[in-house]
Amino acid sequence: MDERHPDGFLKHPREAIGKRDPAERRGDYREIYAPSWEEAHLRRQGERCMDCGVPTCHGGCPIGNLIPEWNDLVYRGQWREALERLHATNNFPEFTGYTCPAPCEPACTLAYNADAVAIKSLERAIVDKGWEMDWIRPEPPRHRTGKQVAVVGSGPAGLACAQQLNRAGHTVTVYERDESLGGLMTLGIPDFKFDKRQVTRRLDQLRREGIVFQTKVEVGVTVSLAELRERADAVCLAIGAQAHRDVSVPGRELAGIHFGMTYLTDENRRQAGGGPVSIDAGGKRVVVLGGGDTGADCVATAHRQGAVDVAQISVRDQPPATRPEDNPWPWQPSIFEQTYALEEGGQALYALDVTAFVDEDGDGRVDALMAERVKWTLDTQGRRIDKTVLEHDVRVAADLVLIAIGFGGAQAQALAQQGITLTDSGRVAADESMMTSLEGVFTTGDSRRGPSLVVWAIGEGRDAAHHIDGYLMGESRLPPSLATQSPPTDD
Repeated sequence: MDERHPDGFLKHPREAIGKRDPAERRGDYREIYAPSWEEAHLRRQGERCMDCGVPTCHGGCPIGNLIPEWNDLVYRGQWREALERLHATNNFPEFTGYTCPAPCEPACTLAYNADAVAIKSLERAIVDKGWEMDWIRPEPPRHRTGKQVAVVGSGPAGLACAQQLNRAGHTVTVYERDESLGGLMTLGIPDFKFDKRQVTRRLDQLRREGIVFQTKVEVGVTVSLAELRERADAVCLAIGAQAHRDVSVPGRELAGIHFGMTYLTDENRRQAGGGPVSIDAGGKRVVVLGGGDTGADCVATAHRQGAVDVAQISVRDQPPATRPEDNPWPWQPSIFEQTYALEEGGQALYALDVTAFVDEDGDGRVDALMAERVKWTLDTQGRRIDKTVLEHDVRVAADLVLIAIGFGGAQAQALAQQGITLTDSGRVAADESMMTSLEGVFTTGDSRRGPSLVVWAIGEGRDAAHHIDGYLMGESRLPPSLATQSPPTDD
């Protein structure tokens, strides 16, 4: 066994798994990430972990990942043991290893005054190795409890909940309203950012563990919640929070203005063999409203569809190059970082507040948008409370506008009509045990906490499984996730 060098962070620079060349990757739909990595490289990165007395990386990880443990195991070349530690808290580490913004990294002790450990790269490498070596196999339960559970929604929260409950011995059926399983992991995130084989092989594992899936079933519409409650001893609503935030300005009704997630779903269906897209950026001037991950994915998709120009507009100021004084370690740094999408081309426009969409030639389609250049006054929580207009009538040409400014609550009006109480913000209301206003009906993921990260969804699903198992059996041996008290800040 190799001897651990406590000064590894002094000997080795941070070298995360990189991306393919932007000019190359924008021409295809293959994953943007470097296709391979050297084991020696990752072992050096594992050695950089300081094995802190207080591992602050845990403060940024909502599911309590045992980060220092699997960093050390990678350094020692004990990949299978590292995979076991990774799976101890995370059902689907490839979901997070490829798509999570990794709040654990800025919380790393090294990040106080140096480059953080490449935690996300190590996580990805461990699970990639697990699939390569055929270490990830079905784990069906030895005994069944006789209890039936219905999980509504097949995103990461629903799948994590289902797998945990199935391993506790309950018989689990997952109901999905779309034709594809995986939620936004399948229909929302582009293929070039997350290859759908990553979802397919997990679904195969879950099926072989005994979980049953039914697609094109919308609970509250095609089947009533009451009927589902009759079939199952417990129900878990993991329906996400896909109610779009809209832009209410003159001209919103013009053709050529769409929600960003609708656009991404349209392209994902085409990539899966679903025929031509209905929203095509080819040959168009594209404007994306929203500076977050969904907006970046829209920008990158527009590149690949052949847009002639792409602009991404954020209502906020451009972040500074270094941390502001009120944004200290170990908080997520509020600094400027070039997105993978804008590395591929296009421009970012900041501090623009859209005031109207304009049809300049009278054909009923959008030709431009008008905006004000603004300076915001923020409260102590960083929320916008007032603005100063610096410039009126800023015109941005646009043949296609994609609105990607986030999501509100759950699309749950049909469930509300059947006894489910919603909060004022449109989330599914629940008590501390995650049970809704109906006995034996639980909720988890974005539908409970609001739109958030994949890592939070997995942790929520694990927590819900723990509570449901306890409800069914009187007590539960399932581990809850070790949720931190530092949820992501709402926009």
